[in-house]
Amino acid sequence: MRVLSDADVAALLSLADLLPVVEAAFVRQGRGEVERPPRPHFPVGTGLDPDAPDEPLGTGLVMPAYVHGATHYATKLVGVHEGNAERGLPTVNAQIVLTEAATGLPAALLAGSRITNARTGCIGGLAARDLAVGPVSLGILGAGTQARWQARAIAAATAVTDVRVYSPSDSQLACAADLDAELGVPVTAVDSPRAAVDGASVVVTATTSTEPVFPGDALAPGALVVAVGAYTASMQELDVTTFERAARVFADVPEEVAEIGDARAAGLSAVDLLPLSAAFEGGRGRQRDDEILVVESVGSAVLDAATADYVYERAVDADVGTTVSLD
Repeated sequence: MRVLSDADVAALLSLADLLPVVEAAFVRQGRGEVERPPRPHFPVGTGLDPDAPDEPLGTGLVMPAYVHGATHYATKLVGVHEGNAERGLPTVNAQIVLTEAATGLPAALLAGSRITNARTGCIGGLAARDLAVGPVSLGILGAGTQARWQARAIAAATAVTDVRVYSPSDSQLACAADLDAELGVPVTAVDSPRAAVDGASVVVTATTSTEPVFPGDALAPGALVVAVGAYTASMQELDVTTFERAARVFADVPEEVAEIGDARAAGLSAVDLLPLSAAFEGGRGRQRDDEILVVESVGSAVLDAATADYVYERAVDADVGTTVSLD
């Protein structure tokens, strides 16, 4: 099997090229042309901390998926460890295994964190491309890795004029400086959530918060909100006001988004959520410039499968990576 390190993936991955790959995967998912079994998530690390032996240290997730007709299916293994920030380590770590769909033989093992970050960033990029009123003035709540990827992908998909970043920690200063140097547009760290949201045509939330991260009454008419942080019932980034003001709410996986804290607090069920794929197929997207729209994302392994296959095929063509035998 071919083993691709994070450096290999970085050398092969282009956001501009990945955007249509992720869009096509969304469309296939919306049409039911995929296999996407339930993704279990479970506490890990219980018993390892002598000071708190009954407390888990993180969450493990297993995310399998297959796009009909693809050469490979994918299984992503994820670890989410909030305490890693204090250790100077990434909060989310992932590996992706590609297996031949025709034979079941192993094909590749890929470092998965960059793939996860890039495909999640593309959700924001595609949403901004098709649902925002441009050019884009971007407000970001959160200053971690995913905040950066959302900004990169939105800039790759649209014309961004400026970016404002808010986080309750000093990490916002480094995030703003990094993006300012990278994107070539003014990026500033601001002192409140309201300052990040006020006047923004696109607002991104990329946090692990358990309570709303900005006041919904601060949203400008016509704003698009892209929420990518919450994925459990206890996590919440958006307040009820945001949903009350929204003309429509899109979800990458409606039945799963209905179970997260955002949707529960707003009393939304799966039938209240439009599949994001509909916006990419000319469905019920933006109808007026002054509408507030919300996109909720919990992540879909279908996007991981499509992205990993794209990276793998490029690796084969360029002969990148290390081939090892499992015999």
